[in-house]
Amino acid sequence: MAFSGTYELESQENYDEFLEAIGFAHAKTDFKVITEVLQEGDDFTWSQIIPNWTLTNKFTIGQECELESMLRSKFVTTVTMEGGKIIIPFPQYHFTAEIGGDKLIMLCTTTGEKGVTMKRINKRI
Repeated sequence: MAFSGTYELESQENYDEFLEAIGFAHAKTDFKVITEVLQEGDDFTWSQIIPNWTLTNKFTIGQECELESMLRSKFVTTVTMEGGKIIIPFPQYHFTAEIGGDKLIMLCTTTGEKGVTMKRINKRI
C-alpha cells in the first residue's frame, strides 16, 4: 500500500519550537528517527523509533481507537483520510501525513494560541 515502508528522518522544521509549545521542551532532539508504517487496507501500524524508545500506534481509518501521544498520554480519537492524507487530531496538536514520491511528509500543528507547525520529511529506506 502507499504508506507501507520504513523511513528515515531527512529534515525537519520548527521541531524545537513545536516541542516547547506542547510542553516537551526537555526532549532530546539530536537522534536518528525511523518511522515504520505497515498498511493493510484501512488498517495501520505506525511506529516511531529512536534509540531506547519506540512508540507504536495501531488504528483503522474511520474507526474510533485509542492512541498514545509522544508525551505518553493515551486518548481516544478517530483517524481519517482525506485526499490521500492521514489526519489525526491529537489532544495538543493536529497531525497529517502524506506520501510524496518516496518521501513521508508529516505536519504537526499545535492547537494552542501559538499555532506552531512542525514539518518532518522522511526518506524511504
